[in-house]
Amino acid sequence: MNAPYSHSPEAAEKARILAEALPYIQRFHGKTIVVKFGGNAMTDEALKENFAFDVVLLKLVGMNPVVVHGGGPQIEQMLTRLGKKGEFVQGMRVTDTETLDIVEMVLGKVNKEVVELINQAGGKAVGLTGQDGSLIRAKKMQLPASKENATNGTIDLGQVGEVESIDPSLIQALESSGFIPVVAPIGTGADGTTYNINADLVAGKLAEILRAEKLVVLTNTPGVLDKNGKLLTGLTPRKIDDLVAKGVISGGMLPKIGSALDAARNGVKSVHIIDGRVPHAVLLEVLTDQGVGTLIRSK
Repeated sequence: MNAPYSHSPEAAEKARILAEALPYIQRFHGKTIVVKFGGNAMTDEALKENFAFDVVLLKLVGMNPVVVHGGGPQIEQMLTRLGKKGEFVQGMRVTDTETLDIVEMVLGKVNKEVVELINQAGGKAVGLTGQDGSLIRAKKMQLPASKENATNGTIDLGQVGEVESIDPSLIQALESSGFIPVVAPIGTGADGTTYNINADLVAGKLAEILRAEKLVVLTNTPGVLDKNGKLLTGLTPRKIDDLVAKGVISGGMLPKIGSALDAARNGVKSVHIIDGRVPHAVLLEVLTDQGVGTLIRSK
């Protein structure tokens, strides 16, 4: 009797990975997964292609990915070129009328680029802003005042908005027709005012309204870190409230954590804040046993 043919270790490893992915594909088939695309993954060419490949693969195996993107690095580059300095308060970009024009221009360019990347990877992406199909109704954001920059108890960020409501019908129609929605975080107020909205907030609220299985947020860090730089995972809303109160979580991580908490409390089963610098980070988080960041559970 002939001995079985010995395949290469590489082939065996590929088979193991595929087998590992099967239960996740079965569990999340037909489910919506909202992915916030940001950080280094938006500026590194190889990581951008990895991300587009990941999103297309999720769609092809029966999931419904919805992409929300920011544009922070690109906006900063454009502001610098125009001699205008960006200003942030509690992780939010202060946005006057001139800055809003720049934000809209840059986000439009980024949106087209993400759509094209996904299409080149074999998907069918459609670019949207919150203004399309009355997707996002916004209102002016009022941040509680700190000791500086305060006016009447609040901080005026200019034309920075928060999500008042979302009409998911356009997204749902695109999902059911085989398309991958790509959303830029611009919304419109009841009076027609245009608002720049933090992309983390849009992704979190969209995940809630779509009753998403997962919210995945790409960042420039390994995830949520403690004061010693150690990765924290398996967090609950109660643990996060404690970390914020102790000042462990601050700065640009605040909007991410805030939207993640709201999503976890309002029906999204799990939120993942992951390291977007890791190649194929989305696939590693969704389809394998090996997470690449911080997991936040609803309970």
